[in-house]
Amino acid sequence: MSAPRRPLGLAQLSLLDTAPPQLVAIAAEARFDFIGARVRPVTPTERPYDLQPGSPMLKETLARMADTGVAVRDIEFLLLDGTDQRDAWLAMMEAGQALGAASLTVAASDPDTGRLADTLARITEDGRSYGIVPTLEPISYQAVNSIPAAAALARSSGCNVVVDALHLNRFGAVTGSAQWQDLEANLDLVPLLQLCDGPAQRPADRAQLVAESRSERGVPGEGGFDLAALVNLFPADHAVSVEVPSDSTVARLGELGWARKLKEAADTVLQVAGNLQKAGIK
Repeated sequence: MSAPRRPLGLAQLSLLDTAPPQLVAIAAEARFDFIGARVRPVTPTERPYDLQPGSPMLKETLARMADTGVAVRDIEFLLLDGTDQRDAWLAMMEAGQALGAASLTVAASDPDTGRLADTLARITEDGRSYGIVPTLEPISYQAVNSIPAAAALARSSGCNVVVDALHLNRFGAVTGSAQWQDLEANLDLVPLLQLCDGPAQRPADRAQLVAESRSERGVPGEGGFDLAALVNLFPADHAVSVEVPSDSTVARLGELGWARKLKEAADTVLQVAGNLQKAGIK
């Protein structure tokens, strides 16, 4: 019997300016299994993608999915800031349901933990009607910026947690074995692991953290993160998505060239992780 294979996806942030229908086609050519789709822009300067039911872009995306077999696993992105955003997440869930997505990624800038927990519980309840579970992403420069904080909120509200290799290595105060222990204690909450790489040294301030996160991450296996060990914390068939924005490299290699480079790099990381696992090394 062959070993289980990890489903491997291409996150929208890796090619933020590529519309979802084209992202599906590129992912298929690069031999990814799924994509993440950004159904709501995060900043005013981002190109919006209309994937609401009935839109031409949704129809085109679904046609590309049917032709290629590439799925949409997750949709994004909503920053919970303490205001009433229910209309926004319901619209996102409508798009996500049409695409067959299973999760909606959120992060939190709201410093009021009680209010945030209530918001997450409400999103989780709404998501049941759409077959979508919110996944809270702890982000190094936002209010929820650690695995324990995200896990506590997820367990109280019924949502999940998505783990990003960049932020895991940028959380700051919690490092080394304690950080791994926090993650290992909460693996049951994590349906998706996002891979990227970067320097071991944390950027000096918030502005640099934001710039690194949104526009210049490292190719998996080419930086200072122990990605093979991170992958091996999860079961052998656990889904992994490559989230590596690099404006400069996309400009040089083109969209398909960048996707192929990321696929090759991710495959190498997963192979190293598999070899270590076979050897009994975590």
